[in-house]
Amino acid sequence: MDTRPMRADARRNHERLVATARAAFLEHGTGASLDDIARRAGVGSGTLYRHFPTRDDLLHAVLRDWIDALLADAEALLAGGDGAGGDSGEVLAGWLRAYLSGAAAPRGTAAVLVEALSARAGGTCTALGGPARAICDATARLLARAQDAGTVRADVDARDLLRLANAIGIAAERAPEPAAYAGRMLALLFDGLRTGGRPPDGGGGP
Repeated sequence: MDTRPMRADARRNHERLVATARAAFLEHGTGASLDDIARRAGVGSGTLYRHFPTRDDLLHAVLRDWIDALLADAEALLAGGDGAGGDSGEVLAGWLRAYLSGAAAPRGTAAVLVEALSARAGGTCTALGGPARAICDATARLLARAQDAGTVRADVDARDLLRLANAIGIAAERAPEPAAYAGRMLALLFDGLRTGGRPPDGGGGP
């Protein structure tokens, strides 16, 4: 692997592509045209693909700061930072609210991350596979603490919880007020996850 520092002109192209991609993804969603991003950045498509061989490589560059901040927040909560001293179920719900808020922009982020998580589970890997796994692991640790405290049902799996949260995020993209809708749906989800919630009936009748 080439670990040599990037040349100044190459670094400028890299930074311009990331900034242009961020704007394009916010405007058109994660499916924005890569060729159009290259054109708007003032470089050829070949230059874009040299820096970012796949769409997920470019998305990872755009989402990196948000992902890093999200994971740092999870570590702070787990270490006893602000908010961690309260109800561990509420801490988990609050962290997932922050996750959904970030995953709402660019549009399509929630779907891309759940696809990356599924690809990693299937033995393949993309540039977003590692970050998706890290988000799932953070969810698992926060969930385990809530379960150990007895505030969230023990029959909940972190991967399924994250898939449910992503499903809420995907549905919220089509709602008139996405943030309000996502918050309401997440509250309903946690009503069912609380230890006082009704257990599943296995698909049988009432």
